Amino acid sequence: MADSRGSVTRVEVAGRTLRVSSLEKVMYPATETTKGEILAYYARAGETILAHLARRPVTRVRWPHGTGGESFFEKNLPSGAPSWLPRVQVDDVTFPLVEDLAQLTYLVNLNSIELHVPQWRVDEDGARLNPDRLVIDLDPGKPAGLHECARVALLLRERLGRLGLDLYPVTSGSKGMQLYAPLGGDLTSNQVRDLAQQLAQEMTKNHPDLVLWKMTKSLRPGKVFLDWSQNVAAKTTVCPYSMRGRDDPWVAAPRTWDEVEAGAEDAEALQQLGFDEVLVRLEEHGDPLEPLLP
Repeated sequence: MADSRGSVTRVEVAGRTLRVSSLEKVMYPATETTKGEILAYYARAGETILAHLARRPVTRVRWPHGTGGESFFEKNLPSGAPSWLPRVQVDDVTFPLVEDLAQLTYLVNLNSIELHVPQWRVDEDGARLNPDRLVIDLDPGKPAGLHECARVALLLRERLGRLGLDLYPVTSGSKGMQLYAPLGGDLTSNQVRDLAQQLAQEMTKNHPDLVLWKMTKSLRPGKVFLDWSQNVAAKTTVCPYSMRGRDDPWVAAPRTWDEVEAGAEDAEALQQLGFDEVLVRLEEHGDPLEPLLP
């Protein structure tokens, strides 16, 4: 049920009555995508994205005036957050946790387009656990793009496969890709970081024309930077299925290896996906990242 009054709409979400505002506001000027469409996307993809947010402190990137304006990262609980929004203290920051669709809707209504999470979760007492996944962020330097990322992804799949790790590709909704591997929780964040760094160094040595392990601007053009640092405990990565604050309403979208292989062959075959495409894929094929969930 929704009762509209001016620019504020009352909606029933997960047993709670929420006030959502300015549904008609254009948040992506290039495509005229509105705040209402963003909220609708998160509602329809909600069950899936909630599974990937579960027990992870959530950092948000907020665009108060849409993606054509300024944005800012927000780690702490939002000012005026309701008592029913769960929270966890990590060092000196009180992060929100997101457990149901009402909590997700509350944060998205604050123009939180992007949701970022660490590679670790917290237990029921709020204590930080060891990471349950490894992530390698593939960040292409122009003129490189998803074509080069796909080529590197195939090399990493083969290399990590020899270590017994299965990789799951996600086009980032921005420039590049992320590759995730589920872990058993027996390694610390520092150990996972060291593993990812050593892997990036090895790949750079073996494929110097394509791969870079240091963020060196003068060497970046045409190469793919393997950002191993997102495994550091204090770092976060965009959550799978999160929208991105780019010109187009792209999403951090899981992909198949068939798509990646096609992208490695054909520079035009692999493109970022919009929220409408992601919803269709979810409905038709479910979530290919389920093996990453506990």
